[in-house]
Amino acid sequence: MPGMWIDGHETECLPGDDRGLAYGDGLFETLAVIGGRVRHAEAHLDRLEAGCRRLGIAPPARATLAAELAGHARDRERAVLKLILTRGSGGRGYAPPRLAEPRWIVRLADWPDRPHTLWREGLVMRICETRLAIQPRLAGIKHLNRLEQVLARAEWDDPEIHEGLVRDTEGRVIEGVMSNLFFRRGGTWHTPALERCGVAGVTRQRVLEAAGEEGLGVHVGDYDLEAVLGAEAAFACNTLLGVCPVRRIGERDYGVHPETRRLMARINPEDMHAG
Repeated sequence: MPGMWIDGHETECLPGDDRGLAYGDGLFETLAVIGGRVRHAEAHLDRLEAGCRRLGIAPPARATLAAELAGHARDRERAVLKLILTRGSGGRGYAPPRLAEPRWIVRLADWPDRPHTLWREGLVMRICETRLAIQPRLAGIKHLNRLEQVLARAEWDDPEIHEGLVRDTEGRVIEGVMSNLFFRRGGTWHTPALERCGVAGVTRQRVLEAAGEEGLGVHVGDYDLEAVLGAEAAFACNTLLGVCPVRRIGERDYGVHPETRRLMARINPEDMHAG
């Protein structure tokens, strides 16, 4: 099943002068395919276009990308699509070419194999030593430079650890290596602000909207590690996890709060968790 397409044509080759390869000059989206359809494709394309505006990249026509993603999803019960958009080819040097021709790459992969008990029992998270650099111009967008996440994920190879918690260089908790974090403390849900660094996840935004509809207030702010470790409950979320409870961060154990279950019922596909 796995395959790769560049500008709509199936291939296994990427030009060596692509600026995404040379400099991480581009963006990406990870999309879930369930029942032959791309989940929340419009929200992902919205974020991609927002990132393009930030980086000054002219994206292909939205309808072209949407049609290609839908075509690759068709007849796939469960799969993962990765959409990569680069500034295109360029010569040596950091300066963007004046007449850049953006290139889009679509990769199709198998759905990750995770036990259903993960959604019942919760994730175990490590507190990572790797810190995220503060760079407001890149904060929130899903740009191609993921070296901080690579270093953070390289900190463990224990299969019993599912995710890592990362802070910025000033000690604020930001997110998981591959997910956004919510925690409940003092009767209120909290999630870290992402104006300095981090990724504004599509599922994070859906959780914020669903929480409001459920009457669950969420405070977005700056938090140190002590605030998170003092919480009574926590969950992580991303496109492929949906909403997933957190069982432990470091040595701190958490219970699964009933409000987490309510949000799981709102956000997750019916067969994504074990209730």
